[in-house]
Amino acid sequence: MPKLIVSIDGAVMKEVVLTKPRTTLGRRPYHDIVFDNLAVSGDHAALTMDATQVMIEDLGSTNGTYVNGEAVRQRVLQEDDVIALAKYQLVFKADPPLATPAPVPDAEAVIKVLSGRALGRELALSKPVTTLGKPGVAVAAITRRSSGFALHHAEGEARVQINGTPIGSDAVILQDGDILELAGTRMQFLRK
Repeated sequence: MPKLIVSIDGAVMKEVVLTKPRTTLGRRPYHDIVFDNLAVSGDHAALTMDATQVMIEDLGSTNGTYVNGEAVRQRVLQEDDVIALAKYQLVFKADPPLATPAPVPDAEAVIKVLSGRALGRELALSKPVTTLGKPGVAVAAITRRSSGFALHHAEGEARVQINGTPIGSDAVILQDGDILELAGTRMQFLRK
């Protein structure tokens, strides 16, 4: 998963793994990444992520958002880009590097919906990252790895369950036939 290495004056403070489609940065306590410094705006910047890229967007901050020393309003991030917010430096690591996925004629696996309004629908797992659930309620992500498909909790208090057991903070490799339950919807992981 992509991550930011946050440092100040060359000293690493923390690493933040980007798991949500949108991650907000600012001084206010409700942000995903909070900076306790008056030079950082209350609502400073946001990172948006999809399967192939991570983009930073300045949210009209007073002191600006800089990538590699250049003031930006919006920019797609590349490996080792340095984002500057006031005196903080955030180094972007794609980990593993994001890449445009090769076209996949048939997905290696699908999620089949077993309950609710989308009953019977199949979601092909053809992207590097596929998210499931409702933002603000519960979101899980399935990532393609060389070892298979890994499921992890991305957002919300309700945890996704595999075969009736809620998952913890570590990703779980999915097995053919696993039953997933998230926000009241039952699904099944199927290998093709």
